Amino acid sequence: MADIEKKAKRYPTDLTDEEWSRVSPLLPKPGRTGRWRRIDLREILNAVRYLARTGCGWRMLPKDFPPWPSVYWWFRRFVRLFLFRTIHDLAVMIDREQAGREASPSAGILDSQTVKAPASGAQRSFDGGKKIVGRKRHVAVDTDGRLLLVNLTPAGISDSAGAQMILAAIRKRWPWIKRLFADSAYDRGKLMDKAEYLDFVVEVIRRMEGQQGFEVLPRRWVVERTFGWMMRWRRLVRDYEARIDVSEAMLHVAMGSLLLRRISH
Repeated sequence: MADIEKKAKRYPTDLTDEEWSRVSPLLPKPGRTGRWRRIDLREILNAVRYLARTGCGWRMLPKDFPPWPSVYWWFRRFVRLFLFRTIHDLAVMIDREQAGREASPSAGILDSQTVKAPASGAQRSFDGGKKIVGRKRHVAVDTDGRLLLVNLTPAGISDSAGAQMILAAIRKRWPWIKRLFADSAYDRGKLMDKAEYLDFVVEVIRRMEGQQGFEVLPRRWVVERTFGWMMRWRRLVRDYEARIDVSEAMLHVAMGSLLLRRISH
């Protein structure tokens, strides 16, 4: 990390030259007509990564970044273009290949995480199990913990209902997945029927008989480590976003940045 920080201009979250060389071909090109683009898109990405890592507000971005209205305008444009999701998914496939795996996974793990959401959030509810008012992140990760897909719902939505919402999306984005691992909260008839219809095999991993206290269970610990990676990014500790698409983009910014740094260095 010390060597990487030396390569960055100001902050540890700044894109290094190696990371920028991988991301720049995916950015929108300047228009042939109209006013010449004066802002540096690399600085926009640096500002977004800084905001996600530190948890500051848009209006509290340091002055050596572009003006915050410009940063937010470009961020919203990138969200509409699914840029952060594209960067993340490509980084997942490259990282898997560098680890000696196939680019597209064949197995995944389902789980959810409930986080608090402030009153300004447009969609939130009460999770009776966790006693939290906020939103729930329904995620699917591969067997090494890389995020494959996330769906955000009010916290009151059950795990099995949230999983039903993402099964079709998993089949479209990662068509080679055949087996999914989950805990006992996903052992529900409707979920199993839909999984069978979409040609998934859902394997429920239960606690061992007579288990007391905490014990590491096969497969299930991997997704908990992914949640731990998310919590390093302070913007994700709580869901501050009023819009679901913005909140999902912040998740892709964080997890994509981790993978991008891994494959570039």
